[in-house]
Order: sequence, then structure tokens, then C-alpha cells
Amino acid sequence: MRIIRAPWLTHPGEIKDFEAYSCHISPDGSRLVTAAGDGHVRIWSTEAIYNAHDSNYTKPRQLAAISHHSGTIHTVRFSGNNKYLASGADDKIVCIYVLDPNPPAHASTFGTNEPPPVENWRVFRRLIGHDNDIQDLGWSYDSSILVSVGLDSKVVIWSGHTFEKLKTLSQHQSHVKGITFDPANKYFATASDDRTIKIFRFTSPPPNATAYDQLNNFILEHTITAPFQSSPLTTYFRRCSWSPDGNHIAAANSVNGPVSSVAIINRGNWDSDINLIGHELPIEVCAFSPRMFYREKLTPAQLDQNGHPTVPSVTVIACAGQDKSLSVWNTSFARPFVIMQDLTAKSITDLAWSCDGESLFLTSLDGSITTVVFEPGELGYPAPIQENERSLSKFGASRKAGIIEGPEALLLEENSKAGELKGVQGRMGELMGDGTPHAIPSTNGTNGTASAPAASSAIITNGTSSATDQSNQTTQPPADTRVEELKSRVTIVNGKKRVKPILVSASSGLAESALPQTQLVSAATQGARSDAPHTILDLSKPYDGFPKGGLAGLLIGNKRKFADIEGDEEKRIEKRLTGATRNGSASIVVNGPDGLVPPSTGSRPPQSEVPEPLRPALFNPNLSVSQIRLATPMVRSVILRTVDGSEPPQTNGADTSSSQQGSNDDTVVLEVRNASGPTRTGRPQDRDPTRVNCTRRGQSLWQDYLPKAVLQLTGNSKFWAASCEDASVHVWTPAGRRLVNPFVVEAQPVIMDCRGWWLLCITAVGTCYVWNIKTMSAPHPPIHLAPILDAAIHSQGLHLTPSPSIIFARLNSQGRIIVAMSNGDGYTYSPSMFVWQRLSEPWWAVGSQYWNTTDSSVGNLQSSSDQGVSAERDNQVSIENVSAGIIPLLERNTTNHSLMRGRAYFLQRLIKALLSAEGFEGLESSVSVAHLENRVAAALTLGARDEFKIYLLMYAKRLGAEGLKGKVVELLRSLRGDPFIDEDYEEQESSDKEDELCGWKKEDLLKEVVLILGKHRDLQRITVPYARSLNILDDRLGDQQMVTDM
Repeated sequence: MRIIRAPWLTHPGEIKDFEAYSCHISPDGSRLVTAAGDGHVRIWSTEAIYNAHDSNYTKPRQLAAISHHSGTIHTVRFSGNNKYLASGADDKIVCIYVLDPNPPAHASTFGTNEPPPVENWRVFRRLIGHDNDIQDLGWSYDSSILVSVGLDSKVVIWSGHTFEKLKTLSQHQSHVKGITFDPANKYFATASDDRTIKIFRFTSPPPNATAYDQLNNFILEHTITAPFQSSPLTTYFRRCSWSPDGNHIAAANSVNGPVSSVAIINRGNWDSDINLIGHELPIEVCAFSPRMFYREKLTPAQLDQNGHPTVPSVTVIACAGQDKSLSVWNTSFARPFVIMQDLTAKSITDLAWSCDGESLFLTSLDGSITTVVFEPGELGYPAPIQENERSLSKFGASRKAGIIEGPEALLLEENSKAGELKGVQGRMGELMGDGTPHAIPSTNGTNGTASAPAASSAIITNGTSSATDQSNQTTQPPADTRVEELKSRVTIVNGKKRVKPILVSASSGLAESALPQTQLVSAATQGARSDAPHTILDLSKPYDGFPKGGLAGLLIGNKRKFADIEGDEEKRIEKRLTGATRNGSASIVVNGPDGLVPPSTGSRPPQSEVPEPLRPALFNPNLSVSQIRLATPMVRSVILRTVDGSEPPQTNGADTSSSQQGSNDDTVVLEVRNASGPTRTGRPQDRDPTRVNCTRRGQSLWQDYLPKAVLQLTGNSKFWAASCEDASVHVWTPAGRRLVNPFVVEAQPVIMDCRGWWLLCITAVGTCYVWNIKTMSAPHPPIHLAPILDAAIHSQGLHLTPSPSIIFARLNSQGRIIVAMSNGDGYTYSPSMFVWQRLSEPWWAVGSQYWNTTDSSVGNLQSSSDQGVSAERDNQVSIENVSAGIIPLLERNTTNHSLMRGRAYFLQRLIKALLSAEGFEGLESSVSVAHLENRVAAALTLGARDEFKIYLLMYAKRLGAEGLKGKVVELLRSLRGDPFIDEDYEEQESSDKEDELCGWKKEDLLKEVVLILGKHRDLQRITVPYARSLNILDDRLGDQQMVTDM
């Protein structure tokens, strides 16, 4: 054994060497990487270190010095495939480096004494996901994942291929200071200052894995606490190590009574009945040699007939820590066979073995980097690598998790993956501009006679199937002009035309959790359908179109000028009020007929007492006891409504007939003109009647008169309706015929809406009426808004906030009332159960991974049978907007009135605190699944056909990813029949209506759900019987039997 301490092998400083914190050897054994307090990652030639005593050695010593961190670097690790190098520092960033085969672009860094770099290492990724210092890194043995741990108590898992964040584990309650991987690639262990080691089970993710795919991966297997109950918290690291045969974990900073020790933890039962005792102070780092050894050289007599040795192999482990000593142990002796005391002047921070297992590198806080080279035979005789593989094979090192139950399960899994791949190719084709029909996934629309997705001979586009030989005749959709404009942006630079560069940024998983993060998203990225949980919450879509005043009001504003006040020629009052608004406060003014005036000079309405004889003899109970008072609309002089709900023509006070002269628009417009001039008799009650005029192209179709002023107006191609100030509702046919006697309600109507033959009326005291004008009936008795208003009041809390109000109230195509509240809640009334149902609330907005205001999979529904048809015909929701996207509309209202206005701030803080709290580990997953269940139930309640299918398939994918077998069984049973029936009950009443669910055939839905769940092997015992009964596997099995017969 010899010790090498080269004087040049340091991180030099101006006064003294910087403290060295970490070292590691590349898998090929040619490079040593070290990290220290100078913020540099230095790569050294191991050949130069071994030849440090040779004065004639002239090859480069330092291969590269990389400085991309802004603080002290605590850990450096090479990946097992020798492709990447990772470093973590106290700047909370993990840097990934790759070796560029091109020579370095510069000789040396200007202003430094650094030698010129020999190798060109460049930053490949910068991973941001920690909130505090990063203490240790670990690569899986197949380099599929990288795990980082730090002082923020988090364990962050990154993909080893794309370096996207796959998952964040928050089970530890204190600083995490060590990470080690099982060589069999089944577990990894993390050591923390909460005096525990936690074992996590995982399955190596594929290269294209996402955070959504890995929801059910990286599961806590066991927590080890016994060896660390009184361990000190003074160590800088707790670097543990896993033995190369996979049997043991060496845990640093453990105690055996009052004595510091290294606990040897057994695999499987995770007990620690062995302790390595001998160090006087806490041990910070342990490292198993990567090779196994034999105590003696093998002879032919010690080999069996297969060439395997018959003698046992041993493992070697090195330990070091705060006592500045190094000890080397093996499993053959109860005592260490190598002890080196006072090897360094300060604590030893890291250990790294060479690939052959016979050289050991160590770093220390005194800045030294020491190499210990053992002579052949001192540690034993290295066993071949096949011995390691043979030892790990009993743990399934080369096998993937999950066992195929049979050929049918294998075929079902292949069909499921083929359908998933087809959808991915379709989305990629849309993103890359590929307009070929095979790249378009089947989303919705008419089902036609298309068979199950297993039929590979048909191409499904928007629900219609076409043969493959006709695919070349399909015309490609026109290219988006916005993309071409984006590509052709030209700027003038120094008199020359240059194409303006487009920023391309990559996400590295900046989110703290899997919940959506608020961000403005370009409209060009919203066209692709995605059923995965959202990582970006789009706030760029307006929720209510233009403000009052249209585009001019949006650009210029709706601020009125101040009125001229007598005796104030210098406009002092106006200047005073304007100056008061400069510091952000709002001045109180009154909107008078000539402009804005101060409240003192504003006119007040005359307060006249009603004479006693003229008071009504009977009082309406609703008016006398109701505590709800909705705002009554003001009497407007002119009210316009078009038959299709579009923007009415601007009259500017002129007659509609004169403003539409020469117009070629066939839109039918209903105009109401209330009396605005003085009375003709001198009495206030003798006003002119209200004139109702229906026109088309400026020509009058019919006219009518009403004795009272009209407050609200609505209508479509089936009927017109108007509400008056005397609480009456009048209804006309499209030709102007009075269809029914006026409806008289208990208070003035404040909200009116129509959809098809349905008419909605909400009065000032909160009573809701719904009538079917065609059948002259109502689906339910009048209902009140008090339950939902009371619920909104109770959810406000004790602090002073504006009272809850109604944002909008509308009808869907089935006559259901849809109400959106100012606190973010959205409701509908169930006429079959006579109760209000909440469809949207801020709880889903802050807790669900699927929350997104621009859900493109629902917002962009299109039907192949209605291409080129108007969005709304006869004021009836077209087929591509079944139920008009009510669920996304309500969720967008929740976003605008809870997230964007800050009303959910404390709820967001609560969710963030619960994510790391004990007992709430599955909060995100549970809330996300519950949100999908809420969406499915809402779509079923509203009869939203296309939305129901999309949400159902999203729900099925999530259930498969979570492995929730109980819910999967209930879901499949519900698609087959009643979810609450006994399994042995077979006699059921069948009808055409029962065979459908929300407009879809249950059998078709069941086929798609079974195909989605088919790739999950832990669910195949449930899904294979359904696939067999649905004949999904018949074609594939028939093909295989034909091949076998040949």
C-alpha cells in the first residue's frame, strides 16, 4: 500500500487551498473529478496521479476546470454510462455536463492562472428544483434517473435522459445529506438529519417518461430509525453506500450506545444487527469497493463444472469521518485490516474507489486530495464482474417488474401501447405541421360504424373511418398563417435584412410540486389535445370578452369627462379630484347626465311618501321577508337583441331602420324603445308606451306596444321574451304573435336567458323560473338562490370582503340552470333530485394537477359532420359544443375570481404546507383523482356528450397510473351495467336507453377504457376478461394461430 498526495492535486486559493467536499471516478477509470469551495469542478487524469512520483511524466494532469456554479460545490458524480457528469452546489442548482468531442474554444480563462483545458466539458442542463443547498447526488446503475438531495428536506428525482423532473419526495422532516442506489436497480436509500434512512422502491423509467407516468413509481418501502436514535447532528454529510452484491447498506453516522459506528443494514428485512465500531468521532462517509474479492487466488479445483467458483466472495468497505482517520474492512474479519489515523488535518468528506477496486481517493476539509493505492493481494483478489452479476441476479437485476399473465394479457398490452403511440404521433404531427390523416387522433364526433381501435385497417379521423387506400386522396389542411408570419419576421440590422430569432426554451421542472403553475401561454400551443395532468395554468384567455364599450373601451377606457359646474370656471374641483387619484385612491363622484360631478352637487331623487290609501292591502311574503336583493337593471332608453346573440348594430341614438339602410345582413333584430321624454299629460304615471319593433335589413317585420318600461330582453329563432318593471314577462313568436298571457312573478326580473325552447328568469329576490315555451310547462317548481348564496357567504371567513354576487346565469341545451359566483364556485340545479350541485370550486384550482382554464381537449371539440357550419344556429348550441363547454367555462370563472384576484392565496399556502406534512403524502394524487371524478359526474349531469368521453378516458388513464384496483373494477362494472349490483346477479332489464351513457354506447366506452388500462400489468387480471368478452383480442389471436399452423 502506498499513499499519493500530489502537491498540484488541490483547489488552490490565494492564501490556502479551498476545502474539498467531493470526488468521484469515471466508469472507465481515466478521470477523477473533485469539487471544492472555489466553485470549480476540476477533472484530473488518474494516470497522472498514479505517476505523480515520476518526474519524466509529461502528459496533462488537469483535464478541465469548469466554473458554472455561484457557490460552494458539495457533490460531483459521473453517470454509470460515462456520458454525463453532475454537480450540486449551495446555489440550489444541479448542473449536467457532457464531454464535447470538439477541442476547447479558448486556451485558458482570461485573468487566471488556470492551465489551458485539455477536454471540452460544456453545460448540458441546469436543473432547478431545490429551495436550499444540494448535499449529495446519485445516479441509478442504468443511468435512467438522477436523484438529488439537500437541506430543503426534499428528494428530487430527474430523468436521466431528458432531465425533466419526474417526482419530488418530501417524506423526510429534516436535512437530507446522503443518497445511495441499489446495484440491482430496485431501491435507493436516503439518509437525513431526522435520524432516519428511508428506502424507496422504484422501476427504471423509459426515456420518454414524464411526471404523469411516474405517479405510481418511487414509493416509500421502509423507514430505518433504530441505529440513529441518538446520532449527532454535527456531521456535514451522511454518505451511505450499497454493497456490490446488493445484500447490505453501510449507514454513516450511526451509533451503538454512546459509540459512533457504521450500521450494516440487511436487505429485505432492513435490520441492522452488525455495527463497525472503532472511530472516535462521527463517521461522515462510507464507500463499498465496486468489486468483490476472494481471499485467495482461485485454482481449477475451486471451480464447479459451469466454471463458477465454489469459495465465498467478500466485500470491502472504507469508512472515514471527523476523526481524520480511514478504516478499511471486509466481511472476513471482525476488525478492520487497515487503519490510518491523522491521514488529514481536518474531517474527511468523501471517498471514491477506482473501477478495479484497488485504489481509493479521498477529499478533506483541509483542501487535500489523497490517493491510497493497495498492492495486489492486500485487499484480496478481485472477482470477475460476472460474480457481481450472478449475486445480483437473485434480486432480479436484469428483469423488469411485472409478469405477463398470459398471451391474452400480452396482446392487450400491445394493443394498449399501439393506441397510445398512435395518439402521441398524432399530437407530434400537429406540433410539427404534419397534415397527413394518419397523424390525427380519434377524438370525438360521430362514431359511425367504426369498430374497436384494434382494427388497424381503418384510419379514424374525428370519429369517421376511411380505408387506407383513400388516405392519399385526403386534402391537407391549410397552413396556419400565423406560423408563416412568425417564420418571416425580418428586422433591419446595420442596413441588412435579418430574420428575427425565435426564443426556444426548455423546461427543467421548475415547479415545486406537480400542481399547475400560472403562466401566459401562446394561443398557438393550445390546439393539441392532452389528457395528462397540466403543468402550466394558462391565464392568457379573457373570461368575458371585451369590457363595456367594446374595443374602444378596452383601448381608450370608459372614463367620462367632468361636467361643467357653475361658479367653478377654473375647474378647481376637477383638479382636486384628479389629484386625489394619483396615489392610487379612488375619488367618489356621481355619474350625472352631463358628466361626472361631486356627490355634494349631484341631484338626488325626490323622496315622496306614498299616501296611506294607495298602499297595497296585501304584501308579497317574498318581498317582505327576503334578505336577498339582487340589483335591478336600470331602465334603458334603447335595448337591442339579435336573433343569433351576436353584437347588435350601433345605433348612437338613431333609429335602427335608418342605421341599417343598405345593409346586406339578414340578421333579425328586436329593438325596444322605452319612453324617455316628458309625459304628454303632465302626470308622472302617464308615460308613453314602450315600442317593440322587429326588423331585418332595416325593414320592419312586426311591431307591438307595452304599457310598462322593459328591463330585460332575450330571444332566438323560436321565440322572443321581454320583462317589464311591473314584474311581468311577455313572450312573442318569431312573427310577433302573443304566444301566451304575460307571466307575473313576485319581483322584477333581473336576469333572463333562453336556449332553444327554454326560458330562464331570475327575479330580484333570487327566485329562478324555467319554462318550456313549446310545451307550456316547467321542469321543476320555482327554486331559490339562497342555498348557493349562503354557502358563498359562509366560505368568506371573518375578514371584510365584498359580498358574493352572481357573475352569470345561463341555460344549457337541456334546460339546466348554470350559475357562476364571484367567489369562484359554479353550480347547476338538478331537476330530478331537486337540489343544487356544485360543479367547480377553488379547491380543485389549487389542489388538482388537471386544472387548466384552456383545456384544449374540450375547448376545441369539432365534429366532422358540421364542418363549416355556424357556431350557433337558431341560438342552439352546435354539436361540436355540446353543453357549450360549460365545465371549462365554470372553471375559467373560478380561475378569474379566485386565483387571479388573490382570493385563494391562503388556500394555496395551506396546500403547499400540506404537501410536506406527515399524513398528507397522497394529497395531490387524491385531489387530482377526485377532480376528474367531479368532471365526469358534471358532464354526465349536464348531458355534455363529448366532454363526458374525454373526461372519462382521462379518468381511466389516471386510475391505471395509480393502480387503484377497486375503482377500476367499479368503473368497468358501471360501463357494463349497474356499479352497485352483485357480481352473481345476471338478470337485468335491458333497453336501448340503458345501453347508452350520455349519448355513447356503453360497449364502445368500455372497449376504449379496457384498451387504456390494458398496458398496466397489475390490472390485467381485471381487464383481460373484459377484453375477451368484448372480442378485442380475437383478430390478433387469429393471426398468431395462422402463423403457428404454417
